[in-house]
Amino acid sequence: MENKLNVTFITLGGYVELEKYRYVYFVLLFIVYILIICSNYVIVYLICIHQNLHEPMYIFIAALLLNSVLFSSTVYPKLLTDILSDKRRISYSACLFQFHVFYSFGSSEFLLLAAMSYDRYVSICKPLRYPTIMTKTNVTLFLVSAWILPAPQMAVTTSLSANQKLCRFTSEGVFCDNTIYKLQCVERKAHIIVDMLILLNVAIIPVLFILFTYTRIFLITYRSGREVRKKAAQTCLPHLIVLFNFSCLCVYDVLTAQLNLDFPKTIRLIMSLQMVMYQPLFNPIMYGLQMKEIYKHLKKLFGKTQ
Repeated sequence: MENKLNVTFITLGGYVELEKYRYVYFVLLFIVYILIICSNYVIVYLICIHQNLHEPMYIFIAALLLNSVLFSSTVYPKLLTDILSDKRRISYSACLFQFHVFYSFGSSEFLLLAAMSYDRYVSICKPLRYPTIMTKTNVTLFLVSAWILPAPQMAVTTSLSANQKLCRFTSEGVFCDNTIYKLQCVERKAHIIVDMLILLNVAIIPVLFILFTYTRIFLITYRSGREVRKKAAQTCLPHLIVLFNFSCLCVYDVLTAQLNLDFPKTIRLIMSLQMVMYQPLFNPIMYGLQMKEIYKHLKKLFGKTQ
């Protein structure tokens, strides 16, 4: 006799007029995904091949851009396949895996931004100690920690979701984000507490640390000369803009999960896609155009030397 596994499938019902705009969705998202991969990897490539970019600040930028590609790649292949498919569904176990990986890389973004802010803080506020603090060993430790620490924490909330009974089997999302919580029959307090602790560890504390370091930087540079303030602004402003944009998207994501806010379907679709479209495209544009040394190499690469 054959053993048949009892697999639970989730229907992804967050699309708006997919039958009418199926190929528009596909072409748009496919182009965006290719742009995300190419734009991020161009900057990473430049940082890898140019010796003057082998500094902690640029290494952290390369790590952040690589993280953006991995973050996007947890969603786009399945998303593009679903658009062309008549059945937009996913097994619950695969859905939980996507949920885990998606939020692990999303959390890594905050930790990488925190590492970048510390690098700028040491560089500007403690320049004489910079070579002894930001060593290759410490930079490697920061990078490994940023990518490893979120995964086991997200595994806890994922395992809690895996043990929850489902009362609904149609998700309001187009991929497996926090909309899976609305499929569960009961919202347990223990699960909410765990989620809040994880949010504190991987998002709130890093953001507070980032704000503290940049406040210190701006206070010190305010008392310094004009050139010091200009240099600080050139290196710190892109980080702050990236942090602000990503934080706004994450605030929406958290509020919809914890407060059960009911937005119109079109708004939910737009905001869900913003997470995997806007930020991964915005990062390479911001760092490529605003970071002077990277921009120089970009102009040379595309034959626009002065």
